[in-house]
Amino acid sequence: MFSRMTVAKRLHAGFALILGILVAVTLVAIAKVHTIDAALRANSEENLLVQRYAINFRGSAHNRSIAIRDVVLSPSATERSKEEADINGLAEFYAQSSAPLERLVGAQGASPELGELYAGIKEAESKSVASTRAITAAVESGDSAGAQAMLWTQAKPQYVAWLAAINKLIDFEETLIQAANKSALSEAGSFVSVMLGALFLAMLAGTALAWSISRSILMQLGAEPVLLGAAAQRVSEGDLQSVPGASTARQGSVLASLGAMQASLSRLVGEVREASNSIATGSREIASGNLDLSQRTERQASNVQQTASSMSSLAETVHANSATAAEANSMAASASSAAQRGGEVVGQVVATMEDIAASSKRIADIIGVIDGIAFQTNILALNAAVEAARAGEQGRGFAVVASEVRSLAQRSASAAREIKTLIGASVEKVDNGTRLVGLAGQTMDDIVGQVRHVSELIERISGSTAGQTVGIGHVGQAVDQLDQSTQQNAALVEQSAAAAESLRIQADRLTQTVSIFKLGS
Repeated sequence: MFSRMTVAKRLHAGFALILGILVAVTLVAIAKVHTIDAALRANSEENLLVQRYAINFRGSAHNRSIAIRDVVLSPSATERSKEEADINGLAEFYAQSSAPLERLVGAQGASPELGELYAGIKEAESKSVASTRAITAAVESGDSAGAQAMLWTQAKPQYVAWLAAINKLIDFEETLIQAANKSALSEAGSFVSVMLGALFLAMLAGTALAWSISRSILMQLGAEPVLLGAAAQRVSEGDLQSVPGASTARQGSVLASLGAMQASLSRLVGEVREASNSIATGSREIASGNLDLSQRTERQASNVQQTASSMSSLAETVHANSATAAEANSMAASASSAAQRGGEVVGQVVATMEDIAASSKRIADIIGVIDGIAFQTNILALNAAVEAARAGEQGRGFAVVASEVRSLAQRSASAAREIKTLIGASVEKVDNGTRLVGLAGQTMDDIVGQVRHVSELIERISGSTAGQTVGIGHVGQAVDQLDQSTQQNAALVEQSAAAAESLRIQADRLTQTVSIFKLGS
């Protein structure tokens, strides 16, 4: 279950366990400190106070025993008065400690032994105080002998018993104080043991948890983060050679995924590089074909101009025939010769028109090749865009390059289709021109036949000449249209050459772009 947790949850669980151990140790420490504090508080607030008041009792009783002795033995009344004043002061001091001590003895939770000891002290106090008063009265009445007898027979044993009772209380409190100190020391010792044990458990749990978390994270990463960062940096710099250790990394780890990404990018860049080389080669071939086509188109234009000039001469000749119909007999031989030359010119026109038709078909074939290359380029660019999208952020640069190539391919295909349309129209016009030239050839054949019979058909020459004039006009118009089509073909050839050159430049740029990647062997 721990291996299926995310890294954040693992760290949270680890720190939660450590914090739980610390909280438990803190609670145990608080309990132990509370126990020690209670023991020390009992010593300071109860036992030590009782012992201090008992010591005050002892000092007062001891000093009063000395003072009463001095009262009996002093020969001077002044000294006796002084000793009696000391006895009264000691009694007041005793009373100052007696009141709080009685409150402690009578407090809830006080031990019965404390009450019994305090009762014994009060009983001994009352006897000693009574003897002291009796001795003082005897001295004041002048009965020194009686006072001395009471001092030694009554007061002395009573004071001894009083001090003994006070000492018992002091010793009892001392026993309680020592027991409390031992308890506090014992609690402190156990507290140290508990803290050391808890510290050991916390260190053991923390070490085990740290080892488990680091091991699981390392297994998930497949390598140290520094190595992963270096591998990713190499990929970002275009080094698509194999990632060290990726082939042996655990399946599903970051290192294995990085190796798979590197292999996919390497394969994609290799395909793009091959496609760009193919495009560059195709564009060079297209440029070479366009150069040949341009040369043939120039020759075709020259032939069309010659045909136009010949048709103009033919028109002038026919017009001369119409003007000189009256002189047809004398000029029959010349007309026959001119008609024969016209037939030869028409034959040349037919041959020229056939060459134009063949060139137009060749142009259409070349445009088909351009269209096919543009279609293949578009497909390759689309595939590159798809692979770049799969690569995510790393493939964004490839997506931009693929988009530019695809846009260029679409423009090339559009230009090729326009050229193909224009060439189709040109071919149709060439066919019309060929048909008209064929009609002109037939007409010239008729002219040759009619000239042979010019003597009999002189009257019909004028009508035939008029028909010839109309036909020659049509042929001239057809030749003019053919000349325009040829000029348009030349312009289209130039556009095709420009498109091929642009395609070659884009292909070279794409080749340079993908050449930064290192694909290894």
